[in-house]
Amino acid sequence: MKRRAFILVAAVALSACGLRPLYGGGSGSPVATTLRSVEVAPIEGQVGWLVHNRLKERLGDPRGAAPIYRLEVELDDNITGFGIRGDRAVTRERRTLRARYRLVDLSGGGVVLDATAGSDAGIDVVSSEYATVAAEQTAVERLSEVLADQIVARLGLFAARTAPAR
Repeated sequence: MKRRAFILVAAVALSACGLRPLYGGGSGSPVATTLRSVEVAPIEGQVGWLVHNRLKERLGDPRGAAPIYRLEVELDDNITGFGIRGDRAVTRERRTLRARYRLVDLSGGGVVLDATAGSDAGIDVVSSEYATVAAEQTAVERLSEVLADQIVARLGLFAARTAPAR
């Protein structure tokens, strides 16, 4: 009984705090519509290709509409060795992927959002070079997903703040 009362009180308190879902309204919401209106500029390199594809997947299909914004992304991909043994062999690596991104309003050419995102992953260096390269590739695939999620979340917040009130 106490648990039900607590849940009821918590639900009432949360509804009064002003929180609302970012994607409230589903695919027709102002946020989802704004995200679909973003074109992603090409990003250099293999890692750029991965991030570009992840961003396009998360932003959604523009459904034939002309883009309103262009997302420009610059990546910094770095692998650093640490965990060095006595014979100076690296036993662990850190792969860091950072992005500086800008959202450009295509109607005026002005930058409406300028931000950064980043993540890193640890990689064990083993005696098999193939296994180490495979681990590095898996790490960059995961990092590209994390980076895309961070960028789209920030774009969603931008869209929620600039969307017209209903």
